[in-house]
Amino acid sequence: MSTPRLPELAELEALIAEAPPLLRARVVCEARLGAQRFPVHALSLGSEDPAAPAVGFFGGVHGLERIGAEVVLAYLRSLVKRLAWDAVLHQQLQSLRLVFMPLVNPVGLWLGTRANGNGVDLMRNAPVEAREPVPFMIGGQRLSPRLPWYRGAEGAAMEVESAALCALVQDELLGRPFSLAIDCHSGFGARDRIWFPHAHTAEPIEHLPELHALHRIFEQSHVHHQYVFEPQSQQYLTHGDLWDHLYLQAAADPHGLFLPLTLEMGSWLWIKKNPRQLFQRHGIFNPLIGHRQQRVMRRHLSLLDFFTRAASSHPQWLPGTGEREEHRRLARKHWYQRPGPR
Repeated sequence: MSTPRLPELAELEALIAEAPPLLRARVVCEARLGAQRFPVHALSLGSEDPAAPAVGFFGGVHGLERIGAEVVLAYLRSLVKRLAWDAVLHQQLQSLRLVFMPLVNPVGLWLGTRANGNGVDLMRNAPVEAREPVPFMIGGQRLSPRLPWYRGAEGAAMEVESAALCALVQDELLGRPFSLAIDCHSGFGARDRIWFPHAHTAEPIEHLPELHALHRIFEQSHVHHQYVFEPQSQQYLTHGDLWDHLYLQAAADPHGLFLPLTLEMGSWLWIKKNPRQLFQRHGIFNPLIGHRQQRVMRRHLSLLDFFTRAASSHPQWLPGTGEREEHRRLARKHWYQRPGPR
């Protein structure tokens, strides 16, 4: 059995080795490709209080979208380096928990594929069926693992990587009074988007008021941002979405609030500036020029830092009981009084 030298995995393991004891790491599963083994690491930092707010950061669910894993790694690296001198960070971590799974699908990263070693698209792998029609193929298919967006065989257990992500979220995020998850992807359109559930139905989620309040403070504190904040259902519906699966579990708990978000970086911008990227497999989903990669990091690391601050300060902006219906009305007007999913 061997572990190939995947660059992102080597970087993560070097970071773990040099990090102070405050950063705790464990291997939650092994992804396999024949005789090769790839550890999937989960890391945690901050408060051990189960009532503390928490934020989870996830990357590399789709191996072809390397930039998602690299953004999460860069943010983790920034935090580890700041632990040596940043008293404000230490103070924040006394009442906040941070969780990381930067390389959910290391085999996909190794192969340069969207799917894992079994040909399964992990973001179509959850036991959730769409309530309305989904687009052919992209919404999830069971025809063949040789085709993209394969969900896995009907009735089969979830893939080990999907199951490990779900177990981490269930253990570390669900059941808390407040938690957020940010899953970093790329490849959709010419705008950077922040998606929230649902993906399996166009119906709004129950916690629409809280998402509207989060969107409001984001708009107030990022006046010149380029993000589109919207429900994923405004773009397309899918079967098997992991975040819908986890949100539906969390929504059954009246004492907890879990808001999963997806950062979908608009890779068409990179192609527009460098059309030759179309002729390279990774160029469709990742910036290939150094200064553009650095610009992506600068932009999105500040976004991830915003979410940690929002979680720490959630009592200051979450709508109270008397305010929720007004937020719901405004959210429906903003996001749902428009044409349906494309």
